[in-house]
Amino acid sequence: MMNALAMFNRMKNLPGGTRLFSLGVCRAAPYFSTISPHVTELAPGLVKVSMRKRRRVENHLQTVHAIAMCNMAELAGGLLTDVSVPAGARWIPSGMTVQYLAKAKTDLVATSDGSGIDWSREGSIVVPVIVRDTNNIEVFRADITMNVKHAKA
Repeated sequence: MMNALAMFNRMKNLPGGTRLFSLGVCRAAPYFSTISPHVTELAPGLVKVSMRKRRRVENHLQTVHAIAMCNMAELAGGLLTDVSVPAGARWIPSGMTVQYLAKAKTDLVATSDGSGIDWSREGSIVVPVIVRDTNNIEVFRADITMNVKHAKA
């Protein structure tokens, strides 16, 4: 993705800027558009993505579908990795372990906090994502393994 952090920082203070940024992310990676995400915070070490609960992301129980939350977690963890790794580094998700902790009955916010991660190293880096509902209840947790390769000198 073209320097996501610089683009987000240019757009975040414009009216509707974070929503336009989020649409741009979905254009670059179309599958994310299935959850209509809204990137609300983006900085090295911290990303927040929100998603409205609506019919198209619900399961037969009228709660947010597990795979919609996986999609949201991968977006948050991927953006965190993208803006946190050293310039020129490449990365790709290589695995994800998830826990479904409670029924997701409301809108959701995924937070990926990488402040404790050593982004200067190569190889497998585990990126945590926590999803909470509007009552601040943790409904989902993911640990996403990112395979990080640094640019050749």
